[in-house]
Amino acid sequence: MLGLTALLTASVFFGAAIYITWAEQPARLHLDDRAALVQWVPSYRRGFEMQATLALVSGLFGAGAWGQTGHVLWGLGAAIIILNWPYTLLFVMPVNRQLEAVRPDDAGPESRDLLGLWGRLHAGRSALGGLAAAIFLVAAGLE
Repeated sequence: MLGLTALLTASVFFGAAIYITWAEQPARLHLDDRAALVQWVPSYRRGFEMQATLALVSGLFGAGAWGQTGHVLWGLGAAIIILNWPYTLLFVMPVNRQLEAVRPDDAGPESRDLLGLWGRLHAGRSALGGLAAAIFLVAAGLE
C-alpha cells in the first residue's frame, strides 16, 4: 500500500507539473507583460504549496515502500521525486525572487524573459515527476 500511495502522489505531482508546463505557462505567455506577471504570482504560490507537499509525501511513501519491500526502485523513485526540493531551491527560487521583486507596473521585456526562464526551469520539475512516477510504476509491477 505504501508503494501505491507513492505512485499515486508522484502521478498527481506529475499531472500538475505537466499541466503548468504544457497549458498554464504557454497561456500566461500570451498575456501582456503586466498581466502575465500578475497571473504568475498567485498561481506559483498555490502550485508550490501543492507540489512541494506532493513531492515530500511521495518521497516518504516511496522510501517506506523501499524499507518494506527492499526493492531499490522504490528508493530510486523516492530520491528522484525528492530531488524536486533541491532543484527548486537551487534553480527555480532565485528566478522566483527576481519575479516577485518586479512591481506589476514595471513589468516588461525583462520580466517576460524571467517568466520564460521560469517556464523552462519548471519543465525540469515536470521531468523529475514523470521519471519518479514511471519508476514507481515499474516497481509496483514487480510486486
